Amino acid sequence: MTDTTFPEGTPPREGTPRERAERGRAARTRVRRSAHAEFTPSANRPDPVDVLERQSASRLSELIPIRYGRMLESPFRFYRGAASVMAADLAAATPATGLRAQLCGDAHMLNFRLLASPERRLMFDINDFDETLPGPWEWDVKRLATSLVIAGRGNGFRDVERSRVVRATVAAYRTSMQSFAAMRTLDVWYARIEAQELLATLSERLDPRTRRRMSRALDKARTRDHLQALSKLAYTVDEELRLSPDPPLITPLDEFLPDVERKHLEEQLRELIARYARTLPADRQTLLAQYRVVDMARKVVGVGSVGTRCWIVLLLGRDNGDPLLLQAKEAQRSVLEPAAGPSLHDNQGERVVAGQRLMQAAGDMFLGWERVEGFDGRQRDFYVRQLRDWKAIPQAELMAPDVMALFGRTCGATLARAHARSGDRIAIAAYLGRSDTFDKAVARFAESYADQNERDHRTLADAIRAGRVSAASA
Repeated sequence: MTDTTFPEGTPPREGTPRERAERGRAARTRVRRSAHAEFTPSANRPDPVDVLERQSASRLSELIPIRYGRMLESPFRFYRGAASVMAADLAAATPATGLRAQLCGDAHMLNFRLLASPERRLMFDINDFDETLPGPWEWDVKRLATSLVIAGRGNGFRDVERSRVVRATVAAYRTSMQSFAAMRTLDVWYARIEAQELLATLSERLDPRTRRRMSRALDKARTRDHLQALSKLAYTVDEELRLSPDPPLITPLDEFLPDVERKHLEEQLRELIARYARTLPADRQTLLAQYRVVDMARKVVGVGSVGTRCWIVLLLGRDNGDPLLLQAKEAQRSVLEPAAGPSLHDNQGERVVAGQRLMQAAGDMFLGWERVEGFDGRQRDFYVRQLRDWKAIPQAELMAPDVMALFGRTCGATLARAHARSGDRIAIAAYLGRSDTFDKAVARFAESYADQNERDHRTLADAIRAGRVSAASA
C-alpha cells in the first residue's frame, strides 16, 4: 500500500550517508525486495473501462472515440493510454518502500527519447510529464519494465528474451543509482546523457546495421526543428502563413467554430501566450516578445492525452522563414494523485513544469504555464512548450531483443538519474543493494501486469463491440 506520510516534495535527507543508507536497508524489513514480484488484482478492482470513462468525463467528448480507437489497436497502445488504470493498481495491489522521489508518472519506454537542450546539444531523456508527482520511486520502474514486456510480446520475443530485457533495464537503474549515491550532489545535477556519447558507448555492442540505423536516427532528429515542422504543418495564402487543416488531428479554429466564438478563442489564446510568458526567465521573455502570433489550431496528441485541450500556435519573428511553434496543452490532475496525494501546486500546468524541470537534465527553453477560462466559465490549466525541437521517438516494433535490452539499459540509467535529483539516492541505492534480487522481482511483476493489461485490452474491445463506448480511427 502507498505510504503518504511525506508531503509533496521529497522525503527528508537528513543524516550522514551512513544513516541514510541504513534507512534504505531498514526499508527491506518493511518490504522485501523479492516482494516486488507480487501482483494480485484487488477483489474490488474497478472495471478498467469505468476508470477510463471517469477520466474522459472532463475531456472533449467528440475526441474520446479517437482515444479508444487508438487504444484498441494493440495491447501496447492500450497500455500507453491506461496510466490511470495502472496507477490505481500500483497503489492498491503492490508494496511500497516508503522512499519517494519525483515521478514521471507515465514512464513507459516511448516516453524516453532524443531531444534538444537549450545549448543545441542532442540529449537522451524523459519526455512526457503530464502525470508527474512525488510518489514511490518503484512505480516508475515497474511501469517502464512492463512496457518493455508488452513491446517484447508484440515483437514475438520469447519469455527468456523478455526477462533478459527487463532484468538488464532494472539492473541499469540499480547500478546507476549506486553510482549517483556515491557522487557529490552537484555532480548528480550536472549528469546527462548526450546522444553522441551514447552512440559511441553502444557502438561496440551493436551490429553494423543497427549502428547505421541509430546514426541515421540522430541525424534525422536534428532535422526535426521548427522549419521542418513548418513545411509539414503550414501553407502560404496571400503571403501569409496559415496552419494546414488535417481534421480531426489538426483543426484550425475557423474549421469548427462560428465567427464570434472563434474570435473569442483567438483572443483567449493570444492572452494565454502573453500571460504564460511571465512564467519564463527574464531573458526568455525578451526572446518570446520578438515573435508575433499569426495562427492557431486544435491538435489531437498522443494516446493517453487524446481529448484534453491542446492548441498549436504559430508565431513568426523577422519574417515567414523565422517560425516558432508552441504547443499549449491542458494539464489535468495527475493520475497518481488519488494514491500519492494532491499536488502543492494549485495550477496543474505549474505542477507539470515543476516536475519536468526537476527530472530532466536539460529542459525546453520555452517551458511555462498559465490558467485560462473557457466558454463554459470553467478555469483550465495549461503548460506551454515548443511543439517540435530535435525530437525522435524510438520505434519499438523494429527492435530485436538485444537492441531493446540496450535501449532499456539507457532508459533505466536515465530514470535513475531523474529520481536521484529529488529522492534520497543513498537510501534508494541501499535498499536496492548489490544483488539482482530486485531485478528478478520486477521482471516477474512485469510479466504478471502485462497479462492484466491484455485482459484490460480485451475488456475495452468487448465494451466497444457492445456499444458501451465508441471508437473511431483518425
